[in-house]
Order: sequence, then C-alpha cells, then structure tokens
Amino acid sequence: MIQHTVAFRLSYASGSEEERDFLRSLDALSTIPSATDFECLRQVGKKNKFTFGLSMKFASEEDYASYCTHPIHEEFLQTRWIPEVEDFIEIDYIPYREGC
Repeated sequence: MIQHTVAFRLSYASGSEEERDFLRSLDALSTIPSATDFECLRQVGKKNKFTFGLSMKFASEEDYASYCTHPIHEEFLQTRWIPEVEDFIEIDYIPYREGC
C-alpha cells in the first residue's frame, strides 16, 4: 500500500471564486480507478506555508503508476495544476511496521 500525499498552495486569494473552482476541479482526480480513500484537506497548522492537501491510497506500485499516467491526471496537471499551484510538496508513504 502506498499513501500519496500532496501539500500545496494556490496562486489565488483565500476564499476567492478561483480558489473554490480549483478545489472543485480536484474531484476529477478522485474518479481515477486506482486511487482510493481520496481526500481534499484544508491545512490548519502554522508550521508550514501550505494551505491545502490531498491524500489518497494505492494498493500497489503498479496502481500508483497507473494513476500517474492516467489521461485524467495528465490533463489535470497540464490544464490546472501547473498554471494554478504556486508551490507544493509530495510525500509518498508505505507502512512502517517496526516501532511506529
């Protein structure tokens, strides 16, 4: 299992219609079959500069690769993510069983 997380900040003012439109557009990514437990999150901590997050799970590396190359994902990257996201960080986790 891989848990894929992305923290990001948009180039729009907080609460703007552009921000709301972008966040609504994320629903397209949740339709990609290999992604499960898809969540869009608002970041509330004060220790970083990001304002939103995404989290989803994949059963295998193959499922994750399938998501990354899926036409919906590719189109979203080109038409929404690259032009509208100001900054982001991706973190991918696998379960750690020893002592955690």
